[in-house]
Amino acid sequence: MINPHFWNGKKVFITGHTGFKGSWLCLWLSSMGAEITGYSLEPSTSPSLFELCNINELLKKNIYADIRDSQLLNAAMQQAQPEIVIHMAAQPLVRESYKNPVETYEVNVMGTVNLLEAVRNCNSVVSVVNVTTDKCYENKEWHWGYRENEPLGGYDPYSSSKACSELVTSAYRNSFLNKQIGGRMIALASARAGNVIGGGDWAADRLVPDIIRSVLSNQKIIIRNPFSIRPWQHVLEPLSGYLVLAEKLYQKGEQYASAWNFGPSDTDAKPVEWIVQEICRKWEGASYEIDSSIHPHEAQYLKLDCSKAAAELNWHPRWNLSQAIDKIIEFTNAYQEEKQIKEVCIRQIQDYQRSI
Repeated sequence: MINPHFWNGKKVFITGHTGFKGSWLCLWLSSMGAEITGYSLEPSTSPSLFELCNINELLKKNIYADIRDSQLLNAAMQQAQPEIVIHMAAQPLVRESYKNPVETYEVNVMGTVNLLEAVRNCNSVVSVVNVTTDKCYENKEWHWGYRENEPLGGYDPYSSSKACSELVTSAYRNSFLNKQIGGRMIALASARAGNVIGGGDWAADRLVPDIIRSVLSNQKIIIRNPFSIRPWQHVLEPLSGYLVLAEKLYQKGEQYASAWNFGPSDTDAKPVEWIVQEICRKWEGASYEIDSSIHPHEAQYLKLDCSKAAAELNWHPRWNLSQAIDKIIEFTNAYQEEKQIKEVCIRQIQDYQRSI
C-alpha cells in the first residue's frame, strides 16, 4: 500500500524521468509532495507525456544528460543529495537493440554501473530501485511464470543487456553496499515489470502506441506477432510496486534488498491479437491486419510469478487488462479533444490510489 505521507518532502533522484514511465512516476511523486531531481535525455518522441504535462515545472531540478556521462551523473547526484534513487534510464526497445547493440549495452549495462558508482559516492542515499524488465530471464517459452530465482538470460541485445544490469546490481549489493563486509549500507533492489501500457506512450515499435497511431490516422492496425503472449499491465501497476519497494527499502533496509517481479494476474497474460481485438471492439471504426513478413526474433511466451511481491510487499495488481485499455482510450480521447492531459493523468492516478 502506498503511503503518501512517507513521500511528502522526500528527496528523490529519477533517471529516465522524461520517458513514458518516468513521466507518470514524476506526476505521482509530485502529487504526494516529493522533491524530484530528474536526470535523462530530452524526450525522445513528439508528442511526449513529459512535455504535454509540463513535468519540468514539477521538478526541483531537471537535468538533460546522458547516463553514460559518469562525471556529470556523479556531480548531479552530489548536488541533489537524494534519499531515494529510482533508475529507469535505458534503451528500452527490443527491435532497436538489433539495430544498435553497442549503444544498448553501453546505456543499459554501463549506465547501471555509472548510476551505482554515483550512489556509492553520495552519503545521503538510503534506498535504490533499479528498474529492469521481465525479459531479463532465460526464456524457455514455458507456460508458467518466471520467479525471481530463475536463471537470467536474453536472446536479443536488449534482453541480454537487462540481464547484465541485474548481475551488476547483485554484484554491487554484495561487494559494496553491505554492512557485513564493512561497506556502507544502501538498500538496493531490482524491479522486473511486465509489458506496460497506458496513455502517453508514443514510442516506436511498441504495440499500443502503434495501434493508437493507426487509429488516430484512420489507418488499419498492422500487427507483427499476433500469437505472442505478454504480461500486459497498466503503467501505474509496476510504478506502484516501485514506490512500495522503495519505501520498504528505506525503512527496513537489507530485508527487501533483492529482485522483485511486478506483473499482472495470470489471466491478463494475453496474445497480441487479443489486445488489438479488444481495442477494435471498444473503438468504433478500428480494424487490423496481420503483417506476415519476416521480423527479428522476439519471445513468444512470457509470464511472471509475482507471489513474492504479494506475500512480502502486500502488492497486488488492481486494474485488469480491460480496465487498462479503457484508461488508454480515455486518455487518447482527451488528447484528441485537446483537453488538459495533466489533469487526466492525475485523475487516473487518483482512481488507481482509490482502488488500493
